[in-house]
Amino acid sequence: MPATRRQFLGLGAAAGLSLVAGCSGDGRPAAAPSSPGGPRLTAVPMRMDLAGREIPTWGYGTVPGPEIRLRAGDVLRVRLDNGLPEGTTVHWHGLAPPNGMDGVPGVTQAPVAPGAGFTYEFETPVAGSFMYHAHVGMQLDRGLYGPLVVEPRTEELAYDHEYTLMLDDWRDGLEGHADHGSSPPGGDPDPVDAVSFGGRAYPLLLVNGRPPDDPPVLRARPGDRLRLRVMNVAADTGFRFAVAGHRLTVTHTDGMPVEPVTVDALRLGMGERYDVLVEAAHPGGVWQVGVQAEGRGGWGRAVLRYTGSETSSAPAVAERPAELDGRLVTYPDLVSREPLAVPTGTPDREYDLELSGTQIGGQSHPDADPLPVVEGEWVRVTMRNTSAKWHPMHLHGHHFQVRTPSGRGPVKDTVAVPSRGGVVSFDFLAGNPGDWLFHCHNHHHMEDGMVRVVRYGPA
Repeated sequence: MPATRRQFLGLGAAAGLSLVAGCSGDGRPAAAPSSPGGPRLTAVPMRMDLAGREIPTWGYGTVPGPEIRLRAGDVLRVRLDNGLPEGTTVHWHGLAPPNGMDGVPGVTQAPVAPGAGFTYEFETPVAGSFMYHAHVGMQLDRGLYGPLVVEPRTEELAYDHEYTLMLDDWRDGLEGHADHGSSPPGGDPDPVDAVSFGGRAYPLLLVNGRPPDDPPVLRARPGDRLRLRVMNVAADTGFRFAVAGHRLTVTHTDGMPVEPVTVDALRLGMGERYDVLVEAAHPGGVWQVGVQAEGRGGWGRAVLRYTGSETSSAPAVAERPAELDGRLVTYPDLVSREPLAVPTGTPDREYDLELSGTQIGGQSHPDADPLPVVEGEWVRVTMRNTSAKWHPMHLHGHHFQVRTPSGRGPVKDTVAVPSRGGVVSFDFLAGNPGDWLFHCHNHHHMEDGMVRVVRYGPA
């Protein structure tokens, strides 16, 4: 699974480096084990090491699960075997598969029973940085997730190495463990100006399945260019992300290309992804890659180590990059390079939805009306969030275009709606028939009923 793009572009060879959990110490990636029909995922109870402490959890053999990588236009064919004591599914977050392959129990697929299996198979025409994860209850929160990268047929970006960084909040197997800075549940602890996506107590924040005391290591030579695929797979935590001493050039959001914009830090709601380029412009050293929970305590990290700095000490665990307080990327900053082909004028159908508490439009799933659409329609959804929490809203089976002043806002599948009156509007084209979940990607909110179903029907 090569990660070197200059080699891919014919600009010279270099060793590919990519970090996912279960990698060897030199950073080489773990790939999904193969089966006669393609990669295989086996969901099982397992144990994982958190800085020397072995804890029980569930996963696909590693946490995160093995990376699945293919090229645009390829057929994704993955066998799921269920070794868990309860049913499970796999959802392909950010992809737009046929409805029966979306992995949502009770909507698109019956859960795969314990001891049984299911083969997911569909074409992946769109390149980008995606994720896969279980979509039964809180199984994602236990470690049933992994990265999925669809490479373009022709790569336009030039870079030397790439790293996938999956950001997660972690509690499974740590009951009774001391709280490492997360705020307690209950009440509304958020000041009026706080950015908070959730309120549960999570003892650890992980980067690629590793806690701050045992961080993943990103390696670079002076002059290298790195591509980071940063993914928030947490259940309850929004993150701020920065690399000390380095700026981030955003090239993609939710896998979709944007005009490059250089910032100091990212803010990622649950389910969001950003691709960024980082210039390794220093002569050496070891630099903190900081991951801060939004709206509460909590800290995760990786480290960026330059070649020749093997004897240099890593930054202190809690050393905070100043860039976290610098310029944050915002949706108006992001101009789509491949906007959706939506017409001008008035949409065929519009929904104005209030996000209040954990309700959408005053209703909670399963006692919520579907949102009907007709194939071929241009649909506009406007959300006003009156609650105290930011809500990252995810639409299955489609990409949508966020409406911004430029008229060419980013194309995404998950968008964070600010709290206390924040408004976000997006357009999508109804081109993938079926019943599709539209929900908050805070999995606690989702389990509380913050879900509606977009339902295709007759004209």
